[in-house]
Amino acid sequence: MRIISPKMKVLLFAIFFTVISLNAFSQKEKKTLVASKTETPPKMDGALDDVVWQNVPIATDFVELQPNAGRHEKPEERTEVKIIYDNNAIYIGARMYETSADKVAKEIATRDNVGSADFIGIIFDTYKDGINGTGFFVTSANSQFDAKYAPNPNGNTEDPNWNAVWISKVKIDEHGWTAEIKIPYSALRFAKKDVQTWGMNLIRKRQNVQQQLFWNELDPKQNGLMNQEGILTGLKQIVPPVRLAFYPYFSTYVNHYPYNTAGVKNTTSSFNGGMDVKYGINESFTLDLTLIPDFGQVQSDNRILNLTPFEVKYNENRPFFTEGTELFNKGNLFYSRRVGGTPINYSNAYNNLKPGEEVISNPTEAKLLNATKLSGRLANGLGIGVFNAITNTAYATIEDSQGNRREVQTSPLTNFNIIVLDQNLKNNSSVTLINTNVNRFGKDYSADVGGFVYNLNNKKNSYNLGGFAMMSNKYGAGTQTATGYSYEVGGGKSSGNFTWNIYEDMVDSKYDPNDLGILFNNNFLDHNLNLQYTNYKPKRVFTQWGVWTNTYYSRRVNPSAYQYLNQNFGLFGNFKNFWYANINGHYRRRGNDFYEPRVGGRVYQAPENFLLNWNLSTNRAKMFSGGFWYSDQWVANGFGGHGNDLELFCNLRLSNKFSIGEDITFSPRINYTGFSTLDNTTGNPIFALRNVHTVENIFSLKYTFSSIMGLNLRLRHYWSKLNNKQFFDLAPNGSLATLTSANFNKIDQNVNILNMDMIYVWQFTPGSEISVAWKTSSLTNSNLANQNYLRNLNDTFSQPQNNNFSLKVLYYIDYQAIRKRKG
Repeated sequence: MRIISPKMKVLLFAIFFTVISLNAFSQKEKKTLVASKTETPPKMDGALDDVVWQNVPIATDFVELQPNAGRHEKPEERTEVKIIYDNNAIYIGARMYETSADKVAKEIATRDNVGSADFIGIIFDTYKDGINGTGFFVTSANSQFDAKYAPNPNGNTEDPNWNAVWISKVKIDEHGWTAEIKIPYSALRFAKKDVQTWGMNLIRKRQNVQQQLFWNELDPKQNGLMNQEGILTGLKQIVPPVRLAFYPYFSTYVNHYPYNTAGVKNTTSSFNGGMDVKYGINESFTLDLTLIPDFGQVQSDNRILNLTPFEVKYNENRPFFTEGTELFNKGNLFYSRRVGGTPINYSNAYNNLKPGEEVISNPTEAKLLNATKLSGRLANGLGIGVFNAITNTAYATIEDSQGNRREVQTSPLTNFNIIVLDQNLKNNSSVTLINTNVNRFGKDYSADVGGFVYNLNNKKNSYNLGGFAMMSNKYGAGTQTATGYSYEVGGGKSSGNFTWNIYEDMVDSKYDPNDLGILFNNNFLDHNLNLQYTNYKPKRVFTQWGVWTNTYYSRRVNPSAYQYLNQNFGLFGNFKNFWYANINGHYRRRGNDFYEPRVGGRVYQAPENFLLNWNLSTNRAKMFSGGFWYSDQWVANGFGGHGNDLELFCNLRLSNKFSIGEDITFSPRINYTGFSTLDNTTGNPIFALRNVHTVENIFSLKYTFSSIMGLNLRLRHYWSKLNNKQFFDLAPNGSLATLTSANFNKIDQNVNILNMDMIYVWQFTPGSEISVAWKTSSLTNSNLANQNYLRNLNDTFSQPQNNNFSLKVLYYIDYQAIRKRKG
């Protein structure tokens, strides 16, 4: 089998020699700030009137990134930042000037939310590799936000789920506002050296005028964030402390559902306890451990009626699996929802039921017993990550008419592992080795996936080569070993007004990373060409505008066959009034869909279609903001297939504490064709001409009492109605033929899903919090698809609902604080 096409080889060699032949260039000189050591820490009140702030070097003359890239700040709106340090922490004192206090936007938000407020932030690159960073931000309302920054082929990825314990105070006066920040060394990782030189940048946001400024200029035409940092010097004889913290928790739940069935309780309760541990093994590596975790208060999933042949990919909302996972996400092999997800043999509970038997209990999630993360980076730029998690055996309970019960195992005891070695190279480049493994104890198979990832840039960070090569294996428990392969190779121009890239992706028919990752389908060879031009100079009504086009061609690998050809295009613009507009179109040529039939070896001749989208959003800094997204799709299926999407969204900020939001989407699909079911006798795919009407309605409410206490409510109703109009047989050539006789269930669908999440959080001390949650949910799916949306909404609220009330107390214990008190 030919792995890389000859044309692709020629193009990649051309890119490679272009990159290595580029000469060194003269970058703009990086700004430098000297930190001053103090014997007396400042009083943390946000006032900046302590003696320790006197005669300290100042970082000023910030440069705009938005809306006018390259413009320096005005003297009357200048920013001044000072940095001092002692043996325990680093301190930042910042003055943000305004011509009056009224120009300071100051909406109050809870932790890790900025809201509509001004902010000042600092990003440290403690190893000065120009790749990885740690950011701390505080708003004019003293709301804290922190994040980690890691590289990807398009620059840097911000991970806002990472959290540290640090202190901030702010004050607003007639000259603007001031901030003091204390960052303990326990919140940072840095090498053990007598003299430290760190990369650093400072960021300021003036919300009312949507102005974002950087101390060391950030050129939007240059790829990357951390590689455009300034330099912090003057740090001497600071010692990485012992980083050890405990987060014990206690939680209690009360659940009510009106079963109204003899022997089944309507109301149940539970008590839980566990602990998270963070331990800095040395100055570079941290061990994160969660024992008997409790994720019952995370946001509910956005469940839908899934008509595709692929599973739905849900967002990860569990904090342990979202915080500090940048190393484990290399190569896209880690889909954390697999850990503690649906048992591998969940459906086995419904197989081979005897007369009179029914499944009375079948857990939809495997219980997570513990999980561990070890991650860090050596002074030479080598990042090491180790992940391990164990889920318990799961059983379904089956009961017969006499009350006799038996159990069926749906998931064995399972161990999940990831090992990552990530080496930083010059010019924001890196190479990575990664291996994932799922070891199931019992009769089920085990699996592993391994390979390498590379991201290489030239010295100017203007050209890039990137890709990966992977191999998957399934083995054990009598399973014949199955080995598959995949690769990606490509590159392009990554900086400047005009950028482009071209990639080739190959996944063979046996490659399967889905035991710990997610891949919707395999057996394809894809080519992708992207071109984009962006103008960053304000002209007339725009502060920035751009155009782009993308060509995507896909073939099946084995046996070789054409799948589809996509041609996409778009243009976008940021207006001087801070509105945003976007128009894009997507044309797909008639193709062969090997997945829609749901039967191996069959194909569906997917019709030609064209999609056109319009999007407009207003200035989010205003009291009332909103916008819309409208989509029109035409499907040349011979039945006049036509679809629309209309999303309307708005946010009303009634005060700096109280805001409400609404997001509603209407998605009718008229005269679409697709898979419906299988013939009960022949197993042949049956397709249907159908109408599908979907409405998703999300209402949100936020009341923030202070920067450490808030109440959030999210109410989501999802309705989807499917009406079948005509049924077809799938012919051997993939066309739809008149159905003469068949044995199948002709079922319409009417799905209603309701979720409400209301959570109150109080951070009563830094790192510690009390949270109270009320969650309501209901799901109905019937074949009575003959009612409109309002009738369905009314019926949904009258259906039996599951109500869950919970209280959780999490307490932060810092080893350093205990040691100081004892000393």
